[in-house]
Amino acid sequence: MDASDRVGEARARLGAGRSESKSTLPTAHAFGDAAAGPPLAGLRVALVHDWLTGMRGGEKCLEVLCRAFPSATLYTLIHRRGALSPAIESMAIRTSPMQRIPGVFRHYRHLLPIMPLAARAWRPRDVDLVVSLSHCVAKAVVPPKGVPHVCYCFTPMRYAWQARETYLGGWSGRPLQRVLARTILSRLRRWDRATAGRVSHFVAISETVRGRIARCYRRHSRVIPPPVDVAYYTPDPSGRPRGDAYLVVSALVPYKRIDQAVMACTQSGRRLIVIGDGPERARLEATAGPTVLFLGWQPDDVIRNHYRHCRALLFPGEEDFGIVPVEALACGAPVLALGRGGAAETVDDAVGRTYPEPTAAGLLRALDAWESQGCPADPSRARRRAEAFALPLFRQRLLGFLAEVVAGTTGHPTPPAPHLDLA
Repeated sequence: MDASDRVGEARARLGAGRSESKSTLPTAHAFGDAAAGPPLAGLRVALVHDWLTGMRGGEKCLEVLCRAFPSATLYTLIHRRGALSPAIESMAIRTSPMQRIPGVFRHYRHLLPIMPLAARAWRPRDVDLVVSLSHCVAKAVVPPKGVPHVCYCFTPMRYAWQARETYLGGWSGRPLQRVLARTILSRLRRWDRATAGRVSHFVAISETVRGRIARCYRRHSRVIPPPVDVAYYTPDPSGRPRGDAYLVVSALVPYKRIDQAVMACTQSGRRLIVIGDGPERARLEATAGPTVLFLGWQPDDVIRNHYRHCRALLFPGEEDFGIVPVEALACGAPVLALGRGGAAETVDDAVGRTYPEPTAAGLLRALDAWESQGCPADPSRARRRAEAFALPLFRQRLLGFLAEVVAGTTGHPTPPAPHLDLA
């Protein structure tokens, strides 16, 4: 039986009970850690992820699919063995030729220009469904003819699109390198747009990313937000009051704009605790005042404790979704976030404050205004908002969508949609 026959058989199985499919959809807690049930059971699945070097938000999404399809083959550019959860490490993992480059785990982000070439090694065969999780090149996988390819898109390739000028700004003092970088990014953008045609169905992690998919790829997408572990991130059961220190939890890289939080708190004498590490740490520590404390990376229980007792979380970056603010909300913490990107979809005046200007001065004005109003925030509402992103709900939404794709009932066109209003 070939791939198209198996997909057709699965569609027939689902179609026979389609009239009651919505009423019989598993509850939010029904999936657990079990493999996918009918109509996905028995399908041969290929999973594709950009790279496997650690457990971050994208890998937590991947883990759900690995638990649902434990017999799937997982394709990736590089794999740092032992750096992922047991559910991912137990998969049949196939890497690209990049895996053999000496020192690749230290320098792989600098190998962006060769990643499209390396991705050509991904040629899944004898599968009924391909699912890619992509913010770089994973969506470029070539599925077998007639096999649906669902891309769970974290964002279109960041450096080719929304972070293009930020990246080029790093070469401002070296004009020749800047010209070369611009040429490479232009080629990557054309390649990224062209390979969108290999995807039959896009899923976006937020409304922000859905808009980017429409602008960059001229494609429809379904929004399914990523999961947040609200069973772990909970308010303090002891009811201990909050302290007076603000909190940042982030990788210390330029686009996160942590320098703005450091500057705002240094200038105003506010206490700030920074959890995270990265190439910006030394520079940030050099500019920080005595009220700013850097803790480096911390285990989850320490982060949860700070969520529970900080005055508020500060989130000055523009993110695709923003899992950290939702984790903080799950602990009942107020959040002050830049009103752009995914955080603007989860944070408002009921649970904290958003501010429009992506500068230290803009954040400082938001802090002053929020404090002058008595630091308004509703911890119960914050908790309820976070619960909408619970892991069981993510499983239900994503696996339910895959079932729709296999059954051919998604109701969305698979080819590009040039009639979209992209203004």
